[in-house]
Amino acid sequence: MVEIRKGMPPVKLDEAEFKRRFLSRFYDPAFAPLKAELDKIAGAAWDGYSHSRKAPRTVKAGAGFADPSYDIAVEWLEAQAAVKEAQRRFEDKAAPSRILLINGSPRSEHTCPGEMSKSWRLLQLADEIIRAAPGFECDILDLSVLTSEFNRVIYPCKACVSTAMPLCHWPCSCYPNHSLQQNNDWMNEIYPRWVAAHGIMIVAPVHWYQVSSAFKLMMDRLVCADGGNPDPTSTQGKDPQKAKEIELAGWSYPRHLAGRTFGVFAHGDSAGAENLRRNLTDWLEDMGLIAAGHLAAIDRYICYLTPYATSHDDLDKETATQEDVRNVARAVVQAVKQLRSGELRQPDRSLGEPRPK
Repeated sequence: MVEIRKGMPPVKLDEAEFKRRFLSRFYDPAFAPLKAELDKIAGAAWDGYSHSRKAPRTVKAGAGFADPSYDIAVEWLEAQAAVKEAQRRFEDKAAPSRILLINGSPRSEHTCPGEMSKSWRLLQLADEIIRAAPGFECDILDLSVLTSEFNRVIYPCKACVSTAMPLCHWPCSCYPNHSLQQNNDWMNEIYPRWVAAHGIMIVAPVHWYQVSSAFKLMMDRLVCADGGNPDPTSTQGKDPQKAKEIELAGWSYPRHLAGRTFGVFAHGDSAGAENLRRNLTDWLEDMGLIAAGHLAAIDRYICYLTPYATSHDDLDKETATQEDVRNVARAVVQAVKQLRSGELRQPDRSLGEPRPK
C-alpha cells in the first residue's frame, strides 16, 4: 500500500468570492440590464461548484470497460469515439495519406500584433508541397487561434502522471470540469487530428529558448498519448490509490502515437533555435514517432539580431531558408510514402524497455 501524500493549502472559494469571479466575465456595461438573470445563472453555477459536479452528464460505461457499471462522462466517451475513428482512418490503407501541419506561433494579424507570423508564411510553403503530392491531404493546426479566436482554449496539464501513469487517461479526462467552468477544451478535437495523421510537421518559433506557451499547452496535454490509460473505469475516475496499485502491478505504458513520422522546422531571431529543434525532435522520438531524416529536422535564424520591424522583409530575402522548409515537407511526404508501403518501420519496435516510463 503506497501512501497518498496530502498537505497543500485549500482552494475552495466561499459563495461570495465564487460569484464575484463568475460575474466578472460580464464586466461590459451591455450586461447591466440582465443583472437579475445573471444572478440566477451565478446561483446555478455555484450549485455545480459547491457540489463538485465535474461531469454533470454521465452514462454507464458498459461492455468493454473494467467496470461496466461506472458512471462515465458522456463527453469523454465522445472524445474516445473520435480517437478510435481517427485510428481506424490511420490504419485504412485506402484512405489518403494525411499530414498534420502545425503552426506553433501564437502571433496573429487578428489580435494585438496586427501582423501575420513568419511561422504562418513558412507553413504555407510546406502546405503547397504537401497538397501537390498525389494521394496526400494536409490538416493545418493553427495554434494562433488560441490568442485570436473567441473561447478557444487549451487548459494546462494537471500532471496526473506523477501520481501514477494509469491516472492519466487516454484521451485526457481532466477536462471538461464543469464545476470549475473549465469547459470547451480544444484538446478533444486535437487528439483525433494527431491520431489520424501519418506524418506530423511542425513549424515553430523560439520563445525564450522554448516553444510558445500555446504550443506548450498542447505539448503537455499530449502526455496521455504516451503511456495513458484508455479505461478510466479501472481507476474509478481519479482514484490515486487505485492508479498506484495498477502501476505497481505492472503498466505497459502504451505509446498511442507511435509509428507515425515527423519533421520539424524551428526558427529564431537571436538565440535558441537549435535547442528548440532538439527539444521537439527528442519529444517526438520519445513518443515513438519516426524522424523523416536529416533534412526534416532544421533550425534557422531569420532577421538575426536585426530589428523586429523588418523581420518579414528579412524573410523575403531568405530564399534558402524558404527552401529548407519545403525540404522538410518533402522529406515528411517521402517518409509517409515509405511508412505506408512498409519500407519505413521503427528499428527498435520489437525491443522491450528494461525501465519503461
